[in-house]
Amino acid sequence: MLRFLPALLLVLTPFTAQAACEGRDLRDDLSPEMRTEMEQAAAAIPFPEGNHWTATRDDTVLHLIGTLHVNDARMEATAARLEPVIAGADAVWFELNTPDLAAFEREVMGNPKVALITEGPTLIELMSEEGWNRVARALAERNVPAWIGAKMQPWVLGSILSLPPCLLRDPKAKQGMDRRLAALADSHGLPQHSLETGAELLALFTATPIEQQAREMDMFSAMLGADADQLATLSAIYFEEQNGAFMEFSRHDAMTRSGLTPEAFDPLWDSFMLELVEGRNRNWMRHILEIRDQTAVIAVGAAHLPGDQGLLNLLSEAGYSLSRAEF
Repeated sequence: MLRFLPALLLVLTPFTAQAACEGRDLRDDLSPEMRTEMEQAAAAIPFPEGNHWTATRDDTVLHLIGTLHVNDARMEATAARLEPVIAGADAVWFELNTPDLAAFEREVMGNPKVALITEGPTLIELMSEEGWNRVARALAERNVPAWIGAKMQPWVLGSILSLPPCLLRDPKAKQGMDRRLAALADSHGLPQHSLETGAELLALFTATPIEQQAREMDMFSAMLGADADQLATLSAIYFEEQNGAFMEFSRHDAMTRSGLTPEAFDPLWDSFMLELVEGRNRNWMRHILEIRDQTAVIAVGAAHLPGDQGLLNLLSEAGYSLSRAEF
């Protein structure tokens, strides 16, 4: 469900050079009542704040660092503050380390059967006319011909449309926190590991039949075509280290843009969280719990830290002592 929502899982090659995205904070448009409701919901989430935590058990020290997968100029100062943490570690773990991420991107972008609909009806035929027209307009804003988009797998197309045009055209777009921390690990000669394989990640996106993915894209066509304001808002929340608020705003924004009622939207959102956030967290924990008697950095998307099934709470339940650290 909603497998095209986690847009930043795919980092696509920029088309042309353009200035970085500039947008405004959409939280300013929320009513006081809505902001209060979202703040209360976020506060109720376990570990709702903090992009850097240490988890300690016996002689094992884990530095959990929440990342944002796309570039932001503010990351330069943050990475400088985190360099001593990287330098003092024995190893660094990422969702996918640099070689594994490159192999995943090659598989997606280089294998027609993975990225494209190579047989059967295209998305023009699988979606409603109204839904496809929305997609076509969003593609035009990104200088992607509609006929090419019609032949893309829905999850690949959705990932493109979920990134604002300004980001797709930014030559520095790939320099997110993950890339910066990987560069620091390289400079200090540290081993870098992956918490999952490219095959495992790809399976999450391809397990659902294309017809169902197309129906989901049709349902959510009104919210496709992310803009700079969305990116600016989520980036601001990230640097405020309010990860519970990050998830609450993402949920509210997705439901508002989709036009669906809470009754229709909530099961889809819960399914997305179960499969692409909580399920991956539990899979990653198999590797994390095998790290013993060393200091390691675990750098993953910030949305994976908070919540009942977030990495921080799972580590606490596994007997680790948690403390918030400087970010």
